[in-house]
Amino acid sequence: MTDAMVGDLVAALGERGVLSEAGDLARYEQGWRYGHGRARCVARPSTTEGVAATLRICSDAGVRVVPQGANTGLVAASTPDQSGAMVVLSLERLNQTIDLDVEDRTVVVDGGVLLSTLNEALAEHGYWFPVDLGADPQIGGMVATNTGGTRLLKYGDVRHNLLGVEVVLADGRVVSQLNRLRKNNTGLDSKQLFVGTAGAFGVVTRAALAVAPKPAQTATALIGCRDGAAVLELLGAVEQGLADFLSAFEVMGAAAMDAVFRHQQAVRRPFDEAPAYGVLVELATTLPAGVVDLDEILVARLGAHMRAAKAGVSDVLLDASDDFWQLRHHVSESLRSDGEMVAFDVSVARSRLPALTERVRAYLCEHHPRVWLCDYGHWGDGGSHLNVLWSRGDVADVAGLKATLQEAVYTMVVREFDGSFSAEHGVGPHNQRFYDAFTDDAVKQLCRSVGSVCDPRGLLGNVQLG
Repeated sequence: MTDAMVGDLVAALGERGVLSEAGDLARYEQGWRYGHGRARCVARPSTTEGVAATLRICSDAGVRVVPQGANTGLVAASTPDQSGAMVVLSLERLNQTIDLDVEDRTVVVDGGVLLSTLNEALAEHGYWFPVDLGADPQIGGMVATNTGGTRLLKYGDVRHNLLGVEVVLADGRVVSQLNRLRKNNTGLDSKQLFVGTAGAFGVVTRAALAVAPKPAQTATALIGCRDGAAVLELLGAVEQGLADFLSAFEVMGAAAMDAVFRHQQAVRRPFDEAPAYGVLVELATTLPAGVVDLDEILVARLGAHMRAAKAGVSDVLLDASDDFWQLRHHVSESLRSDGEMVAFDVSVARSRLPALTERVRAYLCEHHPRVWLCDYGHWGDGGSHLNVLWSRGDVADVAGLKATLQEAVYTMVVREFDGSFSAEHGVGPHNQRFYDAFTDDAVKQLCRSVGSVCDPRGLLGNVQLG
């Protein structure tokens, strides 16, 4: 990439629209967990036309571009490689439009709008976009990665709440399917081509979303369970009687909870001794307490289950505050403070989660006795974060150990348990080789065909789906 081309970008986007000094580039070159490269420059368009101009200039010159939202992803899909030749296309300035239709319960949003900003605007009208996360991503990035979150059980992922998109292809062409229709059965639903593909087929510049009324009341309980089988029994009991209200079913292993208590002094310790699993159950409804009392029906259901489960349940704690959610939301950062880590975001059929967890634990005990497992996740939708840790300085070949663990755990998940090696984090350089290994050849061929239309020169993103 030449200085003249940087000048072309400045001419198209203005002085504020392009960063090229090393000190300005650093925060765009480092991912939240993985990914650290070097960029030639950062383009920061503030309009769809600016995104199109950026991609057109880069395509004409044969320069690769990596789209970047809030850079909160966990598979290195939003950072440049080490070549120093890529352009980072940041959408942080494309963040002005939040067009809410109250009667229709839909909103059109610029791709660079943060989730927190959107929800602040929606809250004034009693709505929210209910894909709930610990991070604060941009809407375009959420579409590109098909974000799930902790309340997928009740509200679904981004794909389920997406009505339309505006996308810029790699050569600058703008494709708009930006309607607010919930029913539109007129052929290929082309917007879905851009969901969960990490920006490989195009850059999402605007999205039309369905929004939900904010709950009028919630009820939350933290339940201690003896083992994975007891967790599944609890899930069945809660769903059997309260499925219409169940909004979250989050599970934390004892080692994960202990890590939070070690590193987060402000988080209240709810158990004298952490059980094998702590299960966070949340009910939510738009009905007022005068119509149905969620606390009352949750207490009744859990009481009945405790009598039936006997030793399977050790504790049932209810709290009107957000203390239990504080425990859940601080797991990830606490594990980062606990030692070296390789994280696995996987999913299997819910019934197989206990067996998978014990299979991984047994493998680690036999082959890698100096590491330990800290698991937590969304057991209600089959997702689990199997995080493997070891003390810093305890392993000489960290890169080699991480590669060995990835190969072993992902193979177990996919080959033995018919699961997914990426439940919600998506595909990026961090797990590209497992996409290549486990994805059906016919699917990869189909992706190559789509890619040849959307990005004929293969210049967009750092993920290869074909």
